Amino acid sequence: MKLAFVYDAVYPWVKGGAEKRIYELGKRLAEQGDEVHVFGVKWWKGSDIIEYEGMALHGVCAPMELYVNGRRSISEAIVFSMKLFPHLIRERFEVIDVSAFPYFSCFTVKLISLLRRTPMIITWHEVWGDYWYEYMGWRGFFGKLVEHLVSKLTHTSIAVSSLTKRNLVSLGVNSKNIRIVPNGIDLKKITDIQPSPYECDIIFVGRLIKEKNVDVLLEAVGYVKEALPGVKCHIIGDGPEKGRLVGLSTELGLPGNVRFFGFLGYEDVIARIKSSKVLVLPSSREGFGMVVIEAFACGVPVITVKSEWNAASGLVSEETGLVVNLNAGKIGKAICTLITDNVLRERMSGAAKDAAKDYDWDEIAGKLSCIYDELLE
Repeated sequence: MKLAFVYDAVYPWVKGGAEKRIYELGKRLAEQGDEVHVFGVKWWKGSDIIEYEGMALHGVCAPMELYVNGRRSISEAIVFSMKLFPHLIRERFEVIDVSAFPYFSCFTVKLISLLRRTPMIITWHEVWGDYWYEYMGWRGFFGKLVEHLVSKLTHTSIAVSSLTKRNLVSLGVNSKNIRIVPNGIDLKKITDIQPSPYECDIIFVGRLIKEKNVDVLLEAVGYVKEALPGVKCHIIGDGPEKGRLVGLSTELGLPGNVRFFGFLGYEDVIARIKSSKVLVLPSSREGFGMVVIEAFACGVPVITVKSEWNAASGLVSEETGLVVNLNAGKIGKAICTLITDNVLRERMSGAAKDAAKDYDWDEIAGKLSCIYDELLE
């Protein structure tokens, strides 16, 4: 099968859940004999088209800033969508799989789908709905409108979680036309990585943005410190909130308990998760929550929060972790429970490893391949 993935950000030049998903699935589909092409911004030097891990990467335009003032750049998304057309129309594909966000490229793919009579699939990591108003103020009306229009562009949609599927249904998409294909992990690779010498009690991994609520985590560490003065928390990641969070850590008297490490390589991140007792993801907004599955594969229980927009809460069961209200006291109490009760933590560790087996990329690639085959029947 000759297929194309479309997304402006390309792994490993840009590291994120959506980029990693395309890389992992594309690589595996190529290994099983499919001809895989990825169309994105040209983040690399040299030729516009290069071979990478068995895939053909097409750079459709020069690099641009993906974020402006902490928000996804609208101008970048528009430029990418316009530059995409002449590159994508040059070849015929049996299936084109385009990531919904940042939306405008979906209209380009729809036009090419009509011209080439090629089936298209839109992969949805999140549905924002009314969150657009929080994100952009009154201008959020236009974001919500574009999102609604994109939901009507194709017969078949892929959602990465049951939460995303429910939100697509709320846009009027027929649930029968939505297939859930979750994000995944490389179980063998994670198993082979050795624990880090940097041990800690609590670990957070993610982009330091408002929605991740790392400030609430820091306050929770303050509560934990009252009972366990030597508690250690490691924050892995970077983002626009970092300066404020470092300042808050100092204000709370936590410099001796909390360390900020910035972005780290994947193997280093996994090694550090393995050397922690609990991973805390206090995010009120997650399209999936890849780090939860990675923690499970490491045998580390997860604490996350109740939120209608947090798909990660659907991954965590009472066997694999705790789901609590977004409250520093509640999170602090949950942390104390898991890092002091060794029997409970070990039981959750075993259950977490079992849960991770359902998210191996090899299995997910096979499921996606079957969906593509169904489109061609």
